[in-house]
Amino acid sequence: MARKRKVFHPPSRHSKGGATPDRAAQRASLSLVSIDPAAGLGRDDVSVGSRVTILGRGLYSGEIAVVERLAGGPIPSAVVRTEAGRTRQVRTIDLEPTVSTGRSSTPD
Repeated sequence: MARKRKVFHPPSRHSKGGATPDRAAQRASLSLVSIDPAAGLGRDDVSVGSRVTILGRGLYSGEIAVVERLAGGPIPSAVVRTEAGRTRQVRTIDLEPTVSTGRSSTPD
């Protein structure tokens, strides 16, 4: 009786080879996330209608915005509208109250 030949299955077109230790370590280092434990505390000095500066490294960082809505939860957040008219949801710890630079209302 003749032996059967082993069936050859070519590698898939989308295969990039096996994960080497270097590639696996690189992929693991990209997915590291740092969690700020203070995020759950939120900020008491942010309220609806207040002007704030968005901190952090996000899309709108450094922009001035107005708080439209506050949301509680495990990590308190706020919906803000930037001076450019864009709306975004931000953690309250990433907001810093700004001092309004308008003219004083006291007569001269």
